[in-house]
Amino acid sequence: MRIELQKRARVSTLFSVLSPLLALALTLAFGAIMFWLLGKNPVSALYSFFVEPLLEVWSLHELAIKAAPLILIAVGLSVCYRSNNWNIGAEGQFTIGAITGSILPVMYPAWHSPIILPLMLILGMLGGALYAGIPALLKTRFNTNEILTSLMLVYIAQLYLDWLVRGPWRDPQGNNFPITKTFQIEAVVPEILSSSGRAHWAFIFAIVAAVALWFMMRFMLKGFEVSVLGQSERAGRFAGFSARRMVWFSMLLSGALAGLAGISEVSGSIGHVQPVISPGYGFTAIIVAFLGRLNPLGIIASGLVLALTYLGGEAAQLSIGISDKVSRVFQGLLLFFVLSCDTLIHYRVRLIFAGTKTAEVRG
Repeated sequence: MRIELQKRARVSTLFSVLSPLLALALTLAFGAIMFWLLGKNPVSALYSFFVEPLLEVWSLHELAIKAAPLILIAVGLSVCYRSNNWNIGAEGQFTIGAITGSILPVMYPAWHSPIILPLMLILGMLGGALYAGIPALLKTRFNTNEILTSLMLVYIAQLYLDWLVRGPWRDPQGNNFPITKTFQIEAVVPEILSSSGRAHWAFIFAIVAAVALWFMMRFMLKGFEVSVLGQSERAGRFAGFSARRMVWFSMLLSGALAGLAGISEVSGSIGHVQPVISPGYGFTAIIVAFLGRLNPLGIIASGLVLALTYLGGEAAQLSIGISDKVSRVFQGLLLFFVLSCDTLIHYRVRLIFAGTKTAEVRG
């Protein structure tokens, strides 16, 4: 027996719209089963995970802090994926953006100027874009697979960060901890409403980026070019579009936004550089992009949902005594059901047995 996928002649518009909600519902159902198997009350566990973090104003600020890098990275990835360029290395671009953006406050801690923060943000975006340019160059020049090259570059970036903070950038007055000097006040992304929480302007950056890219995809020629080349490179060539230039555009754009997320996280949330600056935002942003249907406005909502899994994991760890790794399980389940629902919307499953008998699973 073998399984085949047969493309549907027509795709249901209703199920295409409801697919993310269905995936979320299935994730909650299987999450409840998981809590039950762990010996926890499923209702109270889900309440602790998804509702309790939303009951305090300060926790809403924490939600915005965690959502900002997810949204920033995911909207850039959505352009890549819609143009059929598969950037899987946003985590590395996030890291390099944090490093390049931190050069000024780390190397020149005595420099106090209002222009230092804008320069940091520009350097962060430039670093992320240049790092994303490596797989772009390898693909356009040597026809290498950008999935593999961008993914492998993640580990190089993480090891380089670890070497920096344990070596040249280590604070000699840091009590032997592998951290840099704390950033001067001019090098810190300011808070939005400091009286009620510590959410900073990175969340505003994320919303602006999402709206700007939605406008580009919806109303500008470049957005049309992304869509055409993503659906058919041959049709794009007939329209005068260059697939090679699109590789560079999409990769550099997504890398720049990942780099902006990196320096914003280091400057706004942490205040210094350390060996670990991300709980996996670059990889989780892939789930955010697909849950948002590769639509920048949908990504805002999905980014908040995935940020809630991080926040809920921390809350559940305290309230019901489970590992914060449960948040990774929820993220994995969500990605699995999003891709499964999308697959079943576009394809029929056919079971082909030995001989001539064929069974088709309809739905």
